Amino acid sequence: MSRFEAELDARIRLQNEMVESKKDTNPSDDDSLDDIHRRLQESDAANLTAEPDTPNAWDRVKLARHPNRPYTLDYIELLFKDFFEIHGDRRFGDDPAMVAGFALFHEEPCVVIGHQKGRTTRQRQHRNFGMPKPEGYRKALRVMKLAEKFHRPVFTLIDTPGAYPGIDAEERGQAEAIAYNLREMAKLRVPVIVAVTGEGGSGGALAIGMGDRVLMLENSIYSVISPESCSAILWRDQAHAEDAARALRLTAPDLLEFGLIDQIVPEPVGGAHINHQEAGSLLDASLSDALRSVRDLDCDERISRRYEKFRKMGEFEERRESGF
Repeated sequence: MSRFEAELDARIRLQNEMVESKKDTNPSDDDSLDDIHRRLQESDAANLTAEPDTPNAWDRVKLARHPNRPYTLDYIELLFKDFFEIHGDRRFGDDPAMVAGFALFHEEPCVVIGHQKGRTTRQRQHRNFGMPKPEGYRKALRVMKLAEKFHRPVFTLIDTPGAYPGIDAEERGQAEAIAYNLREMAKLRVPVIVAVTGEGGSGGALAIGMGDRVLMLENSIYSVISPESCSAILWRDQAHAEDAARALRLTAPDLLEFGLIDQIVPEPVGGAHINHQEAGSLLDASLSDALRSVRDLDCDERISRRYEKFRKMGEFEERRESGF
């Protein structure tokens, strides 16, 4: 099968699978998927004689949320050996939405942490759809501190719609847990490598996202707010989610252009959900290169670079009104 046939076939399968998996929870997605299919059929890619169109922002949102996309436990099985999971934050309890533990990466001891969404309905309920509560972030930080104690690099895999916004999470200090993680991750004395593998939703993603090298898979997204929520705020209607996705500049190429990430990790033709093994191999090579680039740096220099990397993000201008 040619690259163009594979792309077309992958998009058609993407439509069919997402319609089946989401029609009960979000019927409005059907029209958007039909639009993707129609645009593909009408494009030059449909006759397999020209390069396929580059997916737009909304297409990438759909791909990042694909139910068959590899999750953290899939990548752990593909890339790491002898994974030993650690549970609980030693304060309140365990959070299945956040997976953390010790493992071997190319025979080197390390720590791996990541969000886990779940595949079946029961798994998704158990994992809270990959939305951690405060105990999840505190568990992640607890494991990072163990990594620091035993001089092991930290790998974090981000794939979450965002931090859980429920009352119970807020009562237990959701905002404080995220803020505390940011402060402590900025000071970790071991290498920290971050990879956004699917959805990178707001502070829920950033809470394990402060690293020396930040990678994004080709069809992942990273944003302060979801397109649907942005649309609901700005237009009072979620129907403008596609416009919001375009305006948010949440794709990997956009964020690389802004200097917010360091590298884009390519995916198999059609998306990571098409071939987990190939997606894992591509990510494995990028993680190895990222770790190699920071491992031998002096500890204080590495921390300084990490701090400056995040401090310089964003542009703003101060204006002072006359008379003040």
